[in-house]
Formats: sequence, structure tokens, C-alpha cells
Amino acid sequence: MIHYHGGPITPLNVAQSVWTARHAFVSFQHPDQVAFAAEVCQSFALDNGAFSAWMSGKTPDWDAYADWCFEWGRHPGCDFAVIPDVVDGDEQSNDELLEWWDNQPISRCVVGVPVWHLHESFERLQSLCQSYRRVALGSSGAWSTVGTPEWWQRMGSAMDAVCDDDGIPPAKLHGLRMLNPTVFSQLPLASADSTNVARNHARERSIYRLTEAMASLALVTRIESHASAPRWNRTFGTQQNFDLVG
Repeated sequence: MIHYHGGPITPLNVAQSVWTARHAFVSFQHPDQVAFAAEVCQSFALDNGAFSAWMSGKTPDWDAYADWCFEWGRHPGCDFAVIPDVVDGDEQSNDELLEWWDNQPISRCVVGVPVWHLHESFERLQSLCQSYRRVALGSSGAWSTVGTPEWWQRMGSAMDAVCDDDGIPPAKLHGLRMLNPTVFSQLPLASADSTNVARNHARERSIYRLTEAMASLALVTRIESHASAPRWNRTFGTQQNFDLVG
């Protein structure tokens, strides 16, 4: 799987340590480092920043996001851009944004990835996986906190609904905010992201008395030493596993 490390990562020398020859997830809410990520990373993806906007109560400017994606999404290192979504919206609102994206010039030159939110129907997840080559999974509603027992129950039901008899999903799945080994190692994800390193390298430094760059690399190594599950295991879902990731 591809491990996308989200930004912004500061100071810049730490960002260089984390992103050089690795993969970045750059949010439209924090776009300042996109040029640097494009220069040093193996590849990068563009996030629409909907979750950050939702948490802060801001209204995203989707036209500006489309322009930003048109500028950076055509870069040879860009893997995909997350299609605009409403984190707590209904399915109609999010389907309308998919239609809006399809009518933008960017849709013809950049891979767009739709978001299925955990509060939405499994029928929508199945439909997206039939229509797109990659689908992002977003935690929302009663399941907005990744890794709780309730979250695992909902995610398990979603995997049951979309995976075939061999536990394989019909499209590549990307886990938004799921770059925790205890999470992605249990799911058949092609990729996942989080801002874990960006948020926690300073704490890691203080605990182990490392330089900031060394602390960030310790976190990266800890994360990237794990891979996602090759298939969905339908026996997963015991309380023992909930305790592992809760």
C-alpha cells in the first residue's frame, strides 16, 4: 500500500526528512508546501480539505480548489485529487458535487477520487466502487472517530457489503485519516493518509530526546513497517480486535 503523510510538516527540514522519496498528502486548507512536496516526493495526492473546513466551520471554495488541482494535478508526481465532498452532507449533496467535478476541465486530466462517508448507505459505496477505480473512505457522523468499537462495527459492515467472496473490493480503497497500523493492517486498502507525523514528531522528540528530523523518521519507520491487509477477513470484529485499536 501507499503511505501518504499529510502536511503541513514544520519546520521545513522535518518535512524534507519525511517526504523525500516518500508520499505526501497535501490539503487545500494548507497548500503552502505543495511545491516542496512535488519536488522531493515520489508522488503526492491533493486533498480537498473538507474535513478541516468542517471542523473549523469554514465553507470551502470549490472553484478555487478546482483551479489549484488544475495547477498541481497535472504534475507527473500527482497520483490523484479528492473530489469535493460535504462531510456531514446527504448523499444527494455529495452526488451533486461528483457531477460538478465531472463538468470541470480538471476532470479530464487529473484522476478524481470520490469520498464515501461512513454515515452513507452501503448502496452508495457499492455504486461508487463500480463507477470509479479508487474510492476514499471518510469517517463521519456517529463514526467520525477512527478506531472506536462502533467505528469498526460500521467499517466491518461496509467491507462485508462491498468485498467479494474472496474479501477483495471492486475498486482501490483509500483510507482518509487511517494511517494507523492497527487500522490499515486490518483493511484491504490500496493507500491511506494521516497527519500523524506532522502532529506528533515534536512529542516523539521530547520523549526520546531526538532531533526533530530523527523523531519524524522514527514515526515514519514505525508506520511504514506495516502493510494493509491483502483481503477483508470476515472473522474480524471480535472485542479483542476492538481493544487493539480503540
